[in-house]
Amino acid sequence: MRHNKPDGLCLLLALAVSGCSAVKSGSNDAKAIAVAPAPDTGFIADPKRQTRRADLPFQKAWIKPGFDKAPYKELVVAPVNTQYMLEMDWLHNLSSATWIRDVESDIAELAGYFHDQVVKAFKEDPKHRFRVVESAGQHKENALRLELALIEIDPSTPVLHALSWAGPPGTGSAVGAVNQRRAAFEGRIRDLQTGEIVATFADRDMADVGPLDLTRLTWYGPAKGIMDRWAKQFVQIANRKPGEVVTDPTAFTLRPF
Repeated sequence: MRHNKPDGLCLLLALAVSGCSAVKSGSNDAKAIAVAPAPDTGFIADPKRQTRRADLPFQKAWIKPGFDKAPYKELVVAPVNTQYMLEMDWLHNLSSATWIRDVESDIAELAGYFHDQVVKAFKEDPKHRFRVVESAGQHKENALRLELALIEIDPSTPVLHALSWAGPPGTGSAVGAVNQRRAAFEGRIRDLQTGEIVATFADRDMADVGPLDLTRLTWYGPAKGIMDRWAKQFVQIANRKPGEVVTDPTAFTLRPF
């Protein structure tokens, strides 16, 4: 089947060239073209009030009218919810019970990683916008609670990569690379004193397309890199001034070799 691989490569290059000008602009508009939002899961109680905001890097967001973040000095980062990840169709379509157990273990590890990266990003923020506290009982000043749910990570395994290169045009790596390098989350911000939700947001993001990147040969592919980016964006949003725009980095770049 090796003789079919150049066809897949040509298709990938053709798609990349045709979409290059939009995808490489490095703006929120570019992301809107390259990545469709994930379906709502139920983690956010009223998702319909969310909209796409030009000043934020996330695809959906809602902020309570009149909400002022200035009085809040502390932040609690809750454990990351994985309930909706465990409901993914592809996970339950796996034929091997061992694979399912391994993937469930990986999901728990990824949730811990996401939580720790968010905490790390706020602790290393040179502006020290929030003091991160470990639990609600430890806060001393007005505090917010950041609640996150991982809702999707597309599988990206060595086997899937190999199959994507071997298939006929239209089923090759051009399709697989774009569709299997995504991750999505939903989030809520809660006033820790009152319990009121003051903001919600959701995002699906995509990592660099690198079909021959041998450092990413796990089922969750580049998910950790996407989480790193989200963690940094949370800090940027916390620090932004009124009217300031936080843009999303380049959605993806082509690196076929």
